Amino acid sequence: MTEQPDSAPRAPEGVDTEKPSAARVYDWFLGGKQNWAVDREFGKKLEQQWPLVRPGSKQNREFMNRVVRAALNAGIRQFIDLGSGVPTAGNVHEVIEAELDEDDTATVVYVDYEPVAVAHATLILEDEAATDWAGIVQADVRDARAVLRNPRTRELIDFDRPVCLMMMAVLHFFGPQDRVDEVVANYRAALAPGSWLAISQMTEGDGSGPALEGLRWFVEQYRKTSNPVWLRDRAEIEPFFGGWPLLEPGIRHLPDWRPERKLNAIEAEATPFAWCGVARKP
Repeated sequence: MTEQPDSAPRAPEGVDTEKPSAARVYDWFLGGKQNWAVDREFGKKLEQQWPLVRPGSKQNREFMNRVVRAALNAGIRQFIDLGSGVPTAGNVHEVIEAELDEDDTATVVYVDYEPVAVAHATLILEDEAATDWAGIVQADVRDARAVLRNPRTRELIDFDRPVCLMMMAVLHFFGPQDRVDEVVANYRAALAPGSWLAISQMTEGDGSGPALEGLRWFVEQYRKTSNPVWLRDRAEIEPFFGGWPLLEPGIRHLPDWRPERKLNAIEAEATPFAWCGVARKP
């Protein structure tokens, strides 16, 4: 993995590249190129305290990629990625482009509330000439009505047909005051039968020792920001699927959901700290 991009990416107009962006730091964790030195330095500080943040991020992205491929194989051609950040380094539209033939089509809606993420996403989709089938909506995912009724969402998504709705590493930003059960239920209600709901969520899981202490430090740092993190165990996550049948193999740690490769030692150490699952609307 390269330590920094070969050349600085083109900055969207009005975006501050002197302050770190959570979306761009995550992009760096994934090996993307939509980040600057200030983002990399911030990411390195987090990584020094919790070395599992990068392999954990990679596991989350690989889970998302497997979900998209599985949904495509099941015939789903509409995708909504809630809390998408910067859509690069193996994001939804890239997986679709790699998987589908030229005569097959799909649509994607990315959703993020951070102006910096939306600005980068807009520029990337324009540069990749993908704006006719992939779009970005600036909205808080807590407001399901605003997301679902946005003109860009309505332009790209037909809610009378199945949709793969993804909440990847986003629900752990919902605190007790955010009525997470109600928010997820509002999204489920909008989807047609045959739709998929995919969720990943950070957890203490069955972690232990220094890795668990590092995670608790990581969470404590985020609690001091405008995006605090809330961990949940498996029993708290299962109700988010609303009783829909879970696809095999059910709720698992990220690398254990339909794995495609073996893990190295540090990836195995990161495994207990997130849950994931996918359910299908009857």
